[in-house]
Amino acid sequence: MTELARKFDKDPELEGGVVASSVYFGGRRIADIPIEEAGIWATKEGHVVWIGLLEPDRELLLRVQRQFNLHDLAIEDAEHPHQRPKIEQYGDALFIVARTAQLVQGRVNFGETHMFVGKGYIVSVRHGVSTSYAAVRQHWESCPSALAKGEDFILYAILDFIVDNYMPVLEQIEEEVDLIEDGVLARPMTAKDIERLYMLRRDLLRLRNAAGPLVEVCRRLTSADLPQLRPAMHPLFRDVTDHIRTVLEKVDNLREVLAFAFEASLLVGQSQETAIAKKLASWAAILAVPTALAGIYGMNFNDMPELHFEYGYPTVLVAIVTICSILYWRFRKNGWL
Repeated sequence: MTELARKFDKDPELEGGVVASSVYFGGRRIADIPIEEAGIWATKEGHVVWIGLLEPDRELLLRVQRQFNLHDLAIEDAEHPHQRPKIEQYGDALFIVARTAQLVQGRVNFGETHMFVGKGYIVSVRHGVSTSYAAVRQHWESCPSALAKGEDFILYAILDFIVDNYMPVLEQIEEEVDLIEDGVLARPMTAKDIERLYMLRRDLLRLRNAAGPLVEVCRRLTSADLPQLRPAMHPLFRDVTDHIRTVLEKVDNLREVLAFAFEASLLVGQSQETAIAKKLASWAAILAVPTALAGIYGMNFNDMPELHFEYGYPTVLVAIVTICSILYWRFRKNGWL
């Protein structure tokens, strides 16, 4: 198990990668069972087996496979993360992949949850960073009437929990985006600021790519061609779809704000550069006057009529001061100085 996975898991026991292995009847947990008894309990009428695994090895997955006759391809996918969110039907079982997200040291880190759903059982397999599903179990165990609806309700509860956990990530990013937006007009962005902005936009895009395919997953879950799911559950999965769309809208809004912030920062930088250029040009024009006059009268020609003018020197000084003052006044009036 990776260190990040250990950090985010809050379950008390992770022995052998098994977080929980319980059987429910009428919405109440009646026993914690070993993996080898899961298949027998799942066949009993009205019973539901809920198994949670965290980064299991192949041997553990094969033990689970033997209990529920899971397809080899689904087991292979569950063993190797980095799957795209999807839903597949293998015989009487559904295999569903969803991406989880957590903000770790300012960057969005992604994990995966693979779920096997069939008659009388649900198995969740977690990889990477993810909030523990112990909170889901504890919450719905306090509502036996809801949990009694069966394995398709547990599937809904897990998917809804995954989608809801996108929001704290987005809220933390939004706080940072607000700070960036507030500081844009105060000063142009530094190279470090631009790098952070780029990282945030890239993480938001990755989050969108993780959440977006779940819309299609939920659409399939509300279709009539999946006998594992009862029609009564369709409104709940449509509600998850609405939550996903809310997440996608928020991601798009934040990416748009970051794009505008970057453009505004460029405009502020260009405006400041233009103001500096105007000031330099203004002072250059003012200093050009004494430079030109001094250059003219600094030429060593014998036949320069003004050289013998008695008041030539003060006249040139007065002319320099007058012209420079006029230029300064004009530039100041035009906002260049």
